[in-house]
Order: sequence, then C-alpha cells, then structure tokens
Amino acid sequence: MTVPANPVVALETSLGTITITLFQDKAPISVRNFLSYVKEGFYDGLIFHRVISSFMIQGGGMDASMVSKKTKFAIKNEATNGLSNKRGTVAMARTNVVDSATSQFFINTVDNAFLDNRGKSPDVYGYAVFGEVTGGMEVVDAIRAVKTGNKAGHSDVPVDPVTIISAKVVA
Repeated sequence: MTVPANPVVALETSLGTITITLFQDKAPISVRNFLSYVKEGFYDGLIFHRVISSFMIQGGGMDASMVSKKTKFAIKNEATNGLSNKRGTVAMARTNVVDSATSQFFINTVDNAFLDNRGKSPDVYGYAVFGEVTGGMEVVDAIRAVKTGNKAGHSDVPVDPVTIISAKVVA
C-alpha cells in the first residue's frame, strides 16, 4: 500500500506566495480541518492579524476590519505528534482551552520550543504543528517585518493589512 503524498497549499498573500506542505501522517485531524477551510475559500480575503517579528505571524480568522469570520467546530489538539514549533513550521492557534483550535493558524518565525507539548495540563499541552513552509519563507520574513500597532482592541496588528488573497491546494 502506498502512502499518499502530503498535500501542498499555496497561500497567495498581498506580499507574495507562501507554499505549505502539510503533515497528513503526523497531524491528520489538523490537516483535514485546514484543508476543509482552504477548499471552501474560507481564508480568501482574511488577514494576518497578529504579527510579532521575533515569534510568529498569525492569520486565518479575521478580516481587515478585525471582524472574526464564523468558524466550524473546534478540533482535537494534536500537539503530542512529536513535531516541534521550529522556524517555518505551521501550527494551529487556540485559546487557553487545549482542544479549541478552529481556523486560525500561525507560522513560527523563530524556533519556539516552548510551544511544544510538555505535559497534559493546559498551560503546557502545546500547539499542534501540522505543516511547514516549503517555499516563500522570504514572504514570511517580509510579513514579520511590517509595522504593527493596535486596532479594535487587538495588539500586534499590521498597520497596513497583509491579506490572504487566496489559499489553494496545489498538490
């Protein structure tokens, strides 16, 4: 039996294209969830609404007016999959509730091992890595360098919105 190749998604942003290879074998729930949003065109027109240069860039939930888009149900956290939040990896964003991830994701701009699973309690459970940037890391670096400020009660918001023009499965 052959194992299917890991899916690849192209995120076309207002600053360039980011190609993400998804780890279907290690994070099947997160990958299935992310792909369902991609295939529905959910991310098209949303922004990277939280950018912290020395940490990560986060998107997939809000438009340029900082209005949250309605999501589906929360998924099981796969932070115990053995993958680490290293520079260039993509992980599910969540609240303080372990199994609360929906559509939002982040791309690590530096190694963030402190986000990896270190136990069962919510404060150390971690954030599930489900993919890796395999093209366009220079775009991630361009996004992490944008000027940020406060907007609609949120901090670290790009002053000039960085928009996800489209997200498409390309392989």
